Amino acid sequence: MQTVKIQCPAKINLSLKVVNKRPDGFHNIESVMQTISLYDYLTVTMQDFDGVEIVLSGNSTEIPYDERNLVYKAAEMFIRAAGLKNKKISVYIEKNIPISAGLAGGSTDAAGILYGLNLLCNEPFSEQKLHNLCSKLGSDLNFCLKGGCMLTKGRGEILEPYKYEKMSVSLIKPLNLGISAKEAYTKFSQKNNANPEGKENFANDLEWALLDDYEELKFIKSEYPESVMTGSGSTYFMSGKNFTPCEGYWVKNGLETVPCGVRVAQTL
Repeated sequence: MQTVKIQCPAKINLSLKVVNKRPDGFHNIESVMQTISLYDYLTVTMQDFDGVEIVLSGNSTEIPYDERNLVYKAAEMFIRAAGLKNKKISVYIEKNIPISAGLAGGSTDAAGILYGLNLLCNEPFSEQKLHNLCSKLGSDLNFCLKGGCMLTKGRGEILEPYKYEKMSVSLIKPLNLGISAKEAYTKFSQKNNANPEGKENFANDLEWALLDDYEELKFIKSEYPESVMTGSGSTYFMSGKNFTPCEGYWVKNGLETVPCGVRVAQTL
């Protein structure tokens, strides 16, 4: 039996511009993404077994622990690509990144399981092959695998190194508001087709698309005009200033940017 613990960082979008809609229904973007010191942890164990089995568990009551979870899908993909047989893969997910928050919690965990399984299998896949697997699963996985500060293009799978700066980061999120990427991009398309004016005043086009629809987002923006929504929301971030704890909102101060993506926390 082999076990490894993987540290999976959250990301923020320092900027996010929607370029156009693709034939496959996704949108092309240009976004500067940055990993930060808020982490999920995956404890991944692989052992001999009569057949192939994936077992997920964890500390969160908000995510599924079956084939609906992106970690499960990523593990399945790795098993097929590597031709693994007679193995049981157990994953304990320590969830610290809020879900549906624009922080890539699901994507970083999926990138983490690909990275972890590759280590446990003595690295049959190159970094490029892992990126190829990531690109098949979701828009943010490639960035989460690499981390640091990157200009991302396409669906987010095309990475170009960007100037990394060490800085403090604070986060705030309405406790009872999660926004899916599908909702955010749908509202962007609707608003952009009807009246595209005003986008230039926002670092994140999706914040422009969503802000007027949610009182919680308007409250954050009115209290902290310099804050910026990350991803499809509903989390906002600032640098160099703390959010004041407020009833109904999750606040995390004292974070910082980090120069890496998923990596080993410890080998067990």
